[in-house]
Amino acid sequence: MVSFFSCNKQQEQTALPVNNKAESLLIKEKDIAKLIYTDYILDDRTEAIVTNWFEYAQLQNAINKVKKGDFTFFKNNNKAISELLRNFKQTIPVEVNTPSILVRITSLETKIYKLESILKLSPSKKPEILELTKELLIAFSNLNLQMNKKLEADNIVIEKPIN
Repeated sequence: MVSFFSCNKQQEQTALPVNNKAESLLIKEKDIAKLIYTDYILDDRTEAIVTNWFEYAQLQNAINKVKKGDFTFFKNNNKAISELLRNFKQTIPVEVNTPSILVRITSLETKIYKLESILKLSPSKKPEILELTKELLIAFSNLNLQMNKKLEADNIVIEKPIN
């Protein structure tokens, strides 16, 4: 509600109409929560490996903000995104530096750039942003799953029979 004061000292209150169209384009945490996908988190072994991987922590922080409807990292931040992704690929811990994980990182990188580019467009449509957000969350989840699988496979001890 907005109040206007006039010279004759009478107070007139005028309610300004809310722009429902702009409000309907705003993506909120509840919109993200409605997206259906499997969200894999890191298991304890993988968590221990990536603890010192600073770039992973930065990316995870950006993803967590997206889950809350905060896209600020992906808006007009191309230089920071490019630098993060470059460093992300260069600092992969040895234990999870495999071709299958590199493929997941490439997929994640593609989704990040797609989301960033759609957010640059002024009249972005909410369904498009939500679809690309879902793709980004799935790509990050798949990266986590692949790292979990890699470390799980590394810990399997197969005893060969003695002839």
